[in-house]
Amino acid sequence: MLKLSRVTIVAVPSTACLASLKTLRLRCLTYEHDDSLQGLLDMCPALEDLSVKFGGEHSMGEITFVVPTLQRLSLFLADEWEFDGYVIDTPSLKYFKLVDWNYGRHDIEIKDMPKLEEAYVDVVSSFLKSVIGSITSVKHLTICSEISKSGGFVFNQLKHMKQCVCKENSSDLLGQLLKDSPNLRLLDISHMEDHGDYERNEMVCWNQPSPVPECLLWSLQTLNWSRYFGRPQERDIAVYILKHACRLKKARIIADTQEHDVPNLKMITELAFSSRASLF
Repeated sequence: MLKLSRVTIVAVPSTACLASLKTLRLRCLTYEHDDSLQGLLDMCPALEDLSVKFGGEHSMGEITFVVPTLQRLSLFLADEWEFDGYVIDTPSLKYFKLVDWNYGRHDIEIKDMPKLEEAYVDVVSSFLKSVIGSITSVKHLTICSEISKSGGFVFNQLKHMKQCVCKENSSDLLGQLLKDSPNLRLLDISHMEDHGDYERNEMVCWNQPSPVPECLLWSLQTLNWSRYFGRPQERDIAVYILKHACRLKKARIIADTQEHDVPNLKMITELAFSSRASLF
C-alpha cells in the first residue's frame, strides 16, 4: 500500500513503474498538470484499490481515471473545489464510492462497469442522473441524494438498498427507486449521523407511488429503519411500505429516542403485527 497526503505530483517519468502496487491512497494532493494524476495511475499496472480525496485551493481541468485492473474506487470531491469534470474508465470495477458535494458546474462521464456489484453514491441532485445511469447493474446500493419524479432507471439486479433520507426531496428519490428496483429484497432507511441536523433538513410530504411498486408486491422481505424520528412524512412512508409489502417477513424500526419524542410508533408497530411482517 502507498499513501500520499498533501504533496505535489509533478510530471511522472514514462519509464517509472510500481509493478507490485495494488492499493493507493491519495489525500488533498496538488497536481502540477491536469494529467499528473493519470500519469501516476499509469505507472501502477496491477492497481486494484484506489481512494482519492480532492480539495484545496488549486484548480484542475478534466480528471481521468483509466485503470483497467481497478476493482475498488473511492472518490471524494469537496464542495468548493474548482475543476472541469472527470472521466472514469474502470471496466473491472466491483465497488464504487462517489461523494461529490461540488455544486460547481462540471462534466461527468462514467463508462460501462459490467462487473460492478456494490456502489455508494452521495452526490448533489443535479449530477445524480449522470452517475446513477452508469451503475444500474449493482446488487447493493447505498445512496444519498435527491431527484425529480421525472427520473427513472432500471435496477434489475438490485437486492439490497440503503437510502439516507436527510434531504428535502429524499422521499421522491425513495419512491422512484422502489418503482425501478423490481427485485429488491432488503430496504434500509436511515438519516445518516454525519449528514446534518434533522431539524434543518426535513423531507417534503411523501407522494405515494402509484401503482404500487413491483418490489413491494413480489420481492421485498426485510425493512430496516434506523434513526426514525416519527415525523408525519416518515410515518406515511412506513405505513405505506408495511401495508403494501406482501412478501415482507421482517420489519425493524428503531426510534431515535435519546433526544426526541417519537409519535405514532405504537400505531406503526400495530400495523406491522397485523401485516405479514414480524417486528423484531
